[in-house]
Amino acid sequence: MALPRMPAPIRLRELIRTIRTARTQAEEREMIQKECAAIRSSFREEDNTYRCRNVAKLLYMHMLGYPAHFGQLECLKLIASQKFTDKRIGYLGAMLLLDERQDVHLLMTNCIKNDLNHSTQYVQGLALCTLGCMGSSEMCRDLAGEVEKLLKTSNSYLRKKAALCAVHVIRKVPELMEMFLPATKNLLSEKNHGVLHTSVVLLTEMCERSPDMLAHFRKNEKLVPQLVRILKNLIMSGYSPEHDVSGISDPFLQVRILRLLRILGKGDDDSSEAMNDILAQVATNTETSKNVGNAILYETVLTIMDIKSESGLRVLAINILGRFLLNNDKNIRYVALTSLLKTVQTDHNAVQRHRSTIVDCLKDLDVSIKRRAMELSFALVNGNNIRGMMKELLYFLDSCDPEFKADCASGVFLAAEKYAPSKRWHIDTIMRVLTTAGSYVRDDSVPNLIQLITNSVEMHAYTVQRLYKALLDDISQQPLVQVASWCIGEYGDLLVSGQCEEEEPIQVTEDEVLDVLEGLLVSNLSTPVTRGYALTAIMKLSTRFTSVNRIKKVVSIYGSSIDVELQQRAVEYNALFKKYDHMRPALLERMPIMEKTASNGPTEIVQTNGEAEPSVVEAKHPPPVTQPTNQANDLLDLLGGNDVVPVIQTTVPTKPASAGGELLDLLGDLSLSGGPAPAPATSVPSSQPAFLLDGLTSPPLFNDIAAAGIPPMTAYNKNGLKIDFTFERANPNPNIAVITIHASNSTEADMTDFVFQAAVPKTFQLQLLSPSSNVVPTLNQGTVTQVIRVLNPQKQQLRMRIKLTYTHKGSAVQDLAEVNNFPPQSWQ
Repeated sequence: MALPRMPAPIRLRELIRTIRTARTQAEEREMIQKECAAIRSSFREEDNTYRCRNVAKLLYMHMLGYPAHFGQLECLKLIASQKFTDKRIGYLGAMLLLDERQDVHLLMTNCIKNDLNHSTQYVQGLALCTLGCMGSSEMCRDLAGEVEKLLKTSNSYLRKKAALCAVHVIRKVPELMEMFLPATKNLLSEKNHGVLHTSVVLLTEMCERSPDMLAHFRKNEKLVPQLVRILKNLIMSGYSPEHDVSGISDPFLQVRILRLLRILGKGDDDSSEAMNDILAQVATNTETSKNVGNAILYETVLTIMDIKSESGLRVLAINILGRFLLNNDKNIRYVALTSLLKTVQTDHNAVQRHRSTIVDCLKDLDVSIKRRAMELSFALVNGNNIRGMMKELLYFLDSCDPEFKADCASGVFLAAEKYAPSKRWHIDTIMRVLTTAGSYVRDDSVPNLIQLITNSVEMHAYTVQRLYKALLDDISQQPLVQVASWCIGEYGDLLVSGQCEEEEPIQVTEDEVLDVLEGLLVSNLSTPVTRGYALTAIMKLSTRFTSVNRIKKVVSIYGSSIDVELQQRAVEYNALFKKYDHMRPALLERMPIMEKTASNGPTEIVQTNGEAEPSVVEAKHPPPVTQPTNQANDLLDLLGGNDVVPVIQTTVPTKPASAGGELLDLLGDLSLSGGPAPAPATSVPSSQPAFLLDGLTSPPLFNDIAAAGIPPMTAYNKNGLKIDFTFERANPNPNIAVITIHASNSTEADMTDFVFQAAVPKTFQLQLLSPSSNVVPTLNQGTVTQVIRVLNPQKQQLRMRIKLTYTHKGSAVQDLAEVNNFPPQSWQ
């Protein structure tokens, strides 16, 4: 008994209509699953009658995002069919459902080969499309001969498809490129625009992938004159409804030819000379009222800028970009700004003519256009227009969104440093930035401005008065407050005496100045770094003001501050008043003029965590007094392996003996009282007059300390990260100190990618072993340990610079610290 036949499946059109009636995603999913089940049943029954219809429906479901992989083999069956309608759906399914990662596609190779030699051009076209879309390298090798034969045929329909298929073959198997070289000779003589278009695409691919092919087409094939002829015919030809787009003849072909000319003319004088005239014609004859014309003009500009074109032609190209800036279309304005930014270095004067239009783009509502305009405006700044451009950019800085302020402030700093017409203008400009966008400036702005002020001797009174006024108005901008504190500490006497000649002096008393600085110490807006600046400024005023008792009181109060760095400053400054009062005037004297020195070329001040590295800031001193060798320590190179970039080596300039140049470690002195070990030295910004007496100690101070054991110490404690050192001696060699670091984290988030690096003076040798982990657990739930071995054959006092790098809450953190208070047992 024969099984009853299944009813005929619904047509594709009906399926689409049914699916569109679904009101919810679940309802649509149910319809799709039901139809897929019916299609699977039909496939299992080998129903050839409706296979084409079922695969077509399956492709529609695939387009909706539903799985349709079970129809892959059915596509191959349709391809093997003799009916054109079956082949059409089968090849379409193969292009959508198959790719070279699946072995099933190899089963198609023989079918495609047979269809490439089919008597019907439309079947051949289907095979070429499929091979050009998803052919693997194996298929391309097997079928390249058939593609090359079709490329030589006289049938335009097949030649254009064969050219695109050849592009795919070359991308998959570049070594087959030479096979298609003979067929390219006559491609550009074709009248059919489709063949011309695909031929230019093929030639472009060959030139981009092979320098030898590029040289061959330049010299042997004389490709440039042929392309120039085709492009000229397109420009000069009359209206052709078949190829016309908004009044322009075949803009797609024009764009492709311009791109190929760009490749051929780049770096080649003869080719560039041959295309100069046609590029000028395209640039002047193309209609710009429609977007089609703008696309051709943009490609023309890119070609002119890339080849060795004449200067007049380049000016014409830049003028076209200038016209683009006035276009209402935001995309056109954006590409114009981007292109001008690329050409401003080579054609600076031509771009300068459009300066006013570029500056107007700073007011655009589109943020991407605004950013490009800002970058281009900074590129246009020079010594002649610095005042006008800075006025516009400072106005932009006042009103721009927060995400622009950091980049804009950095650009203003760099431009002012390079082109400042006078030091007063330079100082005024930077102060204007600090008052309007101080919270967004780069970390190096504070030491750079301090150096600028220090070197401008004649501007000291004017600067300190301006900064004092700024402090009275606003103390929220921390970089401004830090610079102002430093200047008041250095030049407070000029402020009180009213010696300003640049503007009308203000009447300020010593108590008023101290009130302002004390206000910074207690303000909630002040960061720990700012408080350090303020305390140091108050200390420096003890040699410039008469209110010494008040200053002593303030300094002594902060000797018990919970901020370890502030506490250490206060303790050291307090010791200056008590034990070393005779040295205080010399130690707190005014900073000498600093000058920049280049270590490897014309570099600027090297910055580390917002502070200037002393390697590139040297002070001018009187002839130095030679110090003993064991005290003139080389400062530290960061070591620790070939992967670590070394910190620039620094040297400490010696000072006259009369100025108390040998710094004293007062903390070592204070520890003799039998109290606890001294507070650890934390990271010291080298641009600040910080830790004034840190680093030099007299060895006899430690003779009475018991040598029974080496006490541990805290080397670093900042932002929740604590680094403790424990010590032991190596048994075979007593000159080797073994230091174990213990890193703990008191914050609520893990510190990942943790890297500890250390460096010692050159008289020591250091070996850094691998750490136990690179993650410091949260809330002190564990520690990361790492062993350091230090060879100290000369028994010198141990000094170390450490560098810490880690990621915390998604932000990369990097910090430097100097450790100078090692227990004497660790190095004696």
